Amino acid sequence: MYNKVIIVGNLTRDVDLRYLPSGSAVATLGLASNRRYNKQDGSKGEEVCFVDVKLFGRSAEVANQYLKRGSKVLIEGRLAFESWTDQSGQKRSKHSVIAESMQMLDSRTQNTEDSGYNPNYVDNAYPQAPQSQHTGYSQPQQAYNNAQHNNAYPQNIPEINIDDEEIPF
Repeated sequence: MYNKVIIVGNLTRDVDLRYLPSGSAVATLGLASNRRYNKQDGSKGEEVCFVDVKLFGRSAEVANQYLKRGSKVLIEGRLAFESWTDQSGQKRSKHSVIAESMQMLDSRTQNTEDSGYNPNYVDNAYPQAPQSQHTGYSQPQQAYNNAQHNNAYPQNIPEINIDDEEIPF
């Protein structure tokens, strides 16, 4: 059997982070995925699919730290069926996605507003070129510029825009 879900969407609410008694992190988030299509009469139509997603471990903590309502993410995981009895005694059930991986799709400028991300931070894991005293840049900015010049960092990464109407399925 094969159970694989790949979904791209926007968070419908802020991430809800909790910890299990074992200390492992669990994050629950709501995801809305829009689908645009052409109706038979030629008009445009749109449907929205709402899905609950569960993340575990470090992914849950990262999601809590960097994502907020409206953030765009790509989730890969598996579909899970949950059933329970509510307070009135009725049996309830739903499908949700258990995430195996998460990729944040918002641009860094959108993620930096409240996240504390500093684009000028240079980690020691990256090669640093000798400092030039004539540029006027700060030390992290100069190291970043030198590393770019030495092709240590990717340059001009194109943004990919996907038109839903071009996807054949």
